Order: sequence, then C-alpha cells, then structure tokens
Amino acid sequence: MTNYLQKNGKFELIQLPYNADALAPVISAETIGFHYGKHLQAYVNNLNNLLPGSGFEGLSLEEIVAKSEGGIFNNAGQILNHNLYFTQFKAPAKENVPTGKIADAINAQFGSFDAFKAEFEKKGATLFGSGWVWLSSDKDGKLVITQETNAGNPLTKGLNPLLTFDVWEHAYYIDFQNRRPDYLTSLWQIINWNEINNRL
Repeated sequence: MTNYLQKNGKFELIQLPYNADALAPVISAETIGFHYGKHLQAYVNNLNNLLPGSGFEGLSLEEIVAKSEGGIFNNAGQILNHNLYFTQFKAPAKENVPTGKIADAINAQFGSFDAFKAEFEKKGATLFGSGWVWLSSDKDGKLVITQETNAGNPLTKGLNPLLTFDVWEHAYYIDFQNRRPDYLTSLWQIINWNEINNRL
C-alpha cells in the first residue's frame, strides 16, 4: 500500500488519476466535486489543524491511523479510506473483470468473481449507517471481506486493504439517491484491477 506522507508538516489533497467527469455515469462530476473536492478536503484540513502538538507530526497517514484515536483517527482514517477509494477507479467498462493475481485469488477463495461480488455487495448493502466495505489480505495472503463503520480501516486489524466501497450516503446520494444496492453494483464497472493488483 502507498505510504501517504506529510509535506512540510501537512497532508495534501491527493490528485485524482482521471478527470472529474471520467467515471460518469457511475460517479458523476457533481459527486466528485462534492465528495472529493469538499468532503475529502475538509478531512485534510481538519487533520492538519489537529496535528500540531499531537505527537503525530512527521508520521505517515498509515502510521497515524494505526496509532491514533478520537478526532485525529476519524480524520486520518477518512483521508486514507478516501485516498484508497478514489485511486482505485478508471473510466467505466461494462465487462470489467479482475485480471492477474487478484483474479486468481478471488477465484480460489470465493469460487468465482460473481460469487465474490454477491458477498461483497451484500456486506455493503447491509452495513447499518455510515462506513465502508473492504476486501483485504491477511498476513498469509488470504482474502478477507470486512465491514468497517465510520472511519474504520482494516489495517487497524493487521490486514492489508486492497479494495473498498464507500457506503456513506454522501458517496452516492446525488447519483443514486437511496438506492445503495444499485450504487454498489455499478461500481464494478470502474474498478482499476491493475491498481488492486499493485496493492496485493
């Protein structure tokens, strides 16, 4: 996983690897504007304001998430979660299936990509309130699907996060309103499996 480092004592908003309208119609430019441009920027600003005197100055984002609690954890966790979320996407493709190592691992563990998708989407649809559904790998390379509430990230459980779907309402309400399951199903069209392989 990429280590996100402070620059001159501050974290910066990541640069998206695509244009704001590149993920439409799955994720609209309007959603990117609010979700990335306002929500994520607010978490970055909040964390930077909390860092001075905290003892976390100079640490990577991952180190802060692993060691902190309270407001620092909430904002650092949300930055890390969103960084992993936004950098896993590419332009939509209807027949977008895993390739390489992650495809082999999914097939070996879940039997098929369709079976994996069904389990992953169910975890996302049934998570109560706000949070994230994750695919991670453990220390033995086994794939694990977890639900994390609020700012939770599986690295706090010793897992390596690979892929995530954001189920906070601000992630999908502009484009899907209350239809969270439709949002979850649509996201497979924009997953960049090369990026997921790089995280494995």
